[in-house]
Amino acid sequence: MKSTIKLSMMGLVLSLALNSSCKNGAQNDTTVSGQNDTEAILENNKGQAFIEDDESTPNVLQIAIGSSDHSTLVAAVQAAELENALVNAGPLMVFAPTNSAFDALPEGTVEDLLKPENKSALANILKYHVTAGNYSKDFLKNFKKLGQANDQNVPVEIKGDDVFVGGAKIIASIPAGNGIVHVVDKVILPPTQ
Repeated sequence: MKSTIKLSMMGLVLSLALNSSCKNGAQNDTTVSGQNDTEAILENNKGQAFIEDDESTPNVLQIAIGSSDHSTLVAAVQAAELENALVNAGPLMVFAPTNSAFDALPEGTVEDLLKPENKSALANILKYHVTAGNYSKDFLKNFKKLGQANDQNVPVEIKGDDVFVGGAKIIASIPAGNGIVHVVDKVILPPTQ
């Protein structure tokens, strides 16, 4: 995450420097919405998710960004523009599917969901992986279901020592500054309404 933010900031600084050094030059091209490139960068990189902080415990988004096993999840969060939701004070429980969990979906599913026109469907799926709270895997054994951020419930099942949320097995848990990340082995798909 640090390198992504630093690259974004470096691009912003470079863009600002070029804009200010070309005061007498031609006007900047504008996008269809009337924004120049610098304004578009600033607009897309707003909120808590884009503040650099090296001292506090990593939040759930920073944990995902720092994991090579969660690059598909991070790309999906970015495509759905949910970064700021994952860095709020929480507490949040995020059930984070691994890259191999996304790979197990039917061919073309991930690519299709990442298209801009499918942003709301993608956001709905991702929100089905998030709930309020900060419960350990063992404490989750006390639940039959959880209310997710997309306003749907997900079932919780216990099989021996294993805990399954929406059919996905919790394979690891990582405490975060604003909750906990439970790594799961499947993408949890919400029921169709």
